[in-house]
Amino acid sequence: MDTAGRLLPPSPVATLDQHLALGGGAGLVGARHVGPDETIEVLGASGLRGRGGAGFATATKWRSVARGGSGIRYAVANGAEGEPGTYKDRALLRANPYAVIEGLLIACEAVGADQAFLALKASSTTELERLGHALVEVGEAGWLRDVDVQIVTGPEEYLFGEEKALLEVIEGRDPLPRWLPPYLHGLFASGPQLGWQASEASQPGEPAANPTLVNNVETLAHAAWIMANGPDAFREVGTAATPGTLLCTVVGDADRPGVWELPAGTPLREVLALAGAPRPGRSLKGIFSGVSNAVITQEMADTPLCFDALAHAGSGLGAAGFVVYDDTACMVDVAATLSRFLAVESCGQCPPCKLGTGQITAALERIRSGEGHDDDLARIQENLRVVADGNRCYVPVQERVMVSSVLRAFPEDVAAHLEGRCPSSRQPPPTPKITEIADGEVRYDPRQDRKRPDWTYEA
Repeated sequence: MDTAGRLLPPSPVATLDQHLALGGGAGLVGARHVGPDETIEVLGASGLRGRGGAGFATATKWRSVARGGSGIRYAVANGAEGEPGTYKDRALLRANPYAVIEGLLIACEAVGADQAFLALKASSTTELERLGHALVEVGEAGWLRDVDVQIVTGPEEYLFGEEKALLEVIEGRDPLPRWLPPYLHGLFASGPQLGWQASEASQPGEPAANPTLVNNVETLAHAAWIMANGPDAFREVGTAATPGTLLCTVVGDADRPGVWELPAGTPLREVLALAGAPRPGRSLKGIFSGVSNAVITQEMADTPLCFDALAHAGSGLGAAGFVVYDDTACMVDVAATLSRFLAVESCGQCPPCKLGTGQITAALERIRSGEGHDDDLARIQENLRVVADGNRCYVPVQERVMVSSVLRAFPEDVAAHLEGRCPSSRQPPPTPKITEIADGEVRYDPRQDRKRPDWTYEA
């Protein structure tokens, strides 16, 4: 079955009429016809898993919000993309923002939300323009009914994309993760506080949890497609564990970086080949699915793009954004760069995380510079052991998984640096935080490598 254009059409969908001509709108009509329970059942039958990185069963999340605690319900589309190596959410919002809005409205129907938010970084100006235009059109077409949909912009910080921190931004605060997940305590929850500022009760004297649904924009677009075409059609491609298509990003040591929509289960090596990786005469050394999982070595490159298959291989699919490093790269350089990203982006609410990621990065920097010693390795190992103690979010776990995997997989690079030499003649790589992919070229955020741990920037 040809999967081209399920979510990414051959050319951008510029008007609501174009979206309708491609079959858009049918999913929302179907969801409103069958009702909330049947909509969630359809999603359950499809096997859709969240495309934001965790791969959680979408129907289970929707059902938890619909049947959750007291108060009103909210729904949030998470387009605050900040994972290094990932650009697929912005590509989708540029290609067809109508599908994302349609999926969000279906989610509102399913969980009983009458207010929804579309959250993007303020720097995503093109996507915000496309989304704002689409929202006006669907409103004029009567799609919203009684649902109030607002676009919320937020900061550059990585944690803006973390669902608990995202709720803080919507409420007008900094992206500092809460303790409890949104389906337990959501937007404008009135108590208990448990580490964040509570809102006034929606009804005087009655604390409200306000269960809130937060889904990645790709997940919502898939939901719209499923409601229009059915769960069996969705499962015609993909694997039993990860049905459907994936939006995949490939950057790094690649001749043609970009975003592709491919069936889940496609071998990673085939995806890399589309991007021209490895380059002629070079071989793969390490591939990172963002900064959330263990390094993927060249021996793992034939693993299918499936949440379970990549986990079984010792890594993870994440948001299907892959940063490729070939045999000219030094993996101590890479580990230090990615560790610094996590150390800088750590919010500081959990001292073991902020202190631990900082000390790990400092030790890696000493090793990278040729001034490291064996006690730096011991310091790294000790901090990896405790960095995630009491964590509110996944950042310190990412640090532990990513750094430890590099040290295990590339001991020869570490040993070379401890001997005072680097196995590579390349300059240290930039942090692969993408600002743009266009015409086969990728641009990274030049400010990221000047960002300080307090979220300010060096001059």
